[in-house]
Amino acid sequence: MAAVPGRVTVFNLDTLEPAGEVPDTGGNGVAVDPKSGHGFSSSRPPSMFDTKTLKLIKKIDVGAAQPDGILFDAFNDRVYVFSHPTKDATVIDSKDGTVLGKIDLGGVPEQAVADGKGKLWVVMQDAQGSVTAVDAKTMKATAHYPFGDNGGCNGLALDAKNHVLFAACARMGDPPVQPPQPMMVILSADDGKIITKLPLAGGSDGAVFNPSTMEAFSSHSNGTMTIVKEKSPTSFEVEQNLQTMVGARTLTFDSKTNHILTMSVERGPAPTPPPGGGRAGQGAPIPGRSRFW
Repeated sequence: MAAVPGRVTVFNLDTLEPAGEVPDTGGNGVAVDPKSGHGFSSSRPPSMFDTKTLKLIKKIDVGAAQPDGILFDAFNDRVYVFSHPTKDATVIDSKDGTVLGKIDLGGVPEQAVADGKGKLWVVMQDAQGSVTAVDAKTMKATAHYPFGDNGGCNGLALDAKNHVLFAACARMGDPPVQPPQPMMVILSADDGKIITKLPLAGGSDGAVFNPSTMEAFSSHSNGTMTIVKEKSPTSFEVEQNLQTMVGARTLTFDSKTNHILTMSVERGPAPTPPPGGGRAGQGAPIPGRSRFW
């Protein structure tokens, strides 16, 4: 089967209908600056494109970085591209795509959030999880908040009003408890003090917070989504474990419609497990059978 060319598919969030594609790019995520009309994808190397014409503007040299997560922060019109092997963030000016520098994060970075006032927080995927706080003005890490025996953390959400972080972690224990016990670590964004920990229904690869309902959402590859209710800045509970679709492990929040969006593909039968045990691979994707939830 011929390889599918990399591209970014654009959707109308009101109708969920495809609205076009940006060719010759791809990556694990996209960030958009609505003011300049520039979009950026965490391809290798990162790509910059026009969000109106969907035309590629340029590729951006980020050296040895291997882009994964990506974030746009309107505070000073910058895009942050996160790299696992180099354990850093490349900072890009969203107006012209210039690389402004790199931030040493002290761990393997995953999802990041910003308060719009000059502060960023990045969750670390290491065996011993943590959050790194960043000053957007100086482009320096200012603090590291450890999670103890919680690790494999891929999701991070922020209640900016009450300065609360929600870190979604896949493992707990040292060595990790088997079967895995995913947890949401809820902590203060100001000093890293852990407020509480709540169980998740699966291993997370993304988290978001809806300030209008005071709920945090964590999506999981096993086809579940855990919804945590913030009853007060010091009181939290698991409100619901929602069934979605296997593979729907990342998500985003549309504040206009109050919709949480996650996406997966339908697959054919999984192959036979290897002789002697071990995990079988995934079934082949069925063309044209992608779904939003």
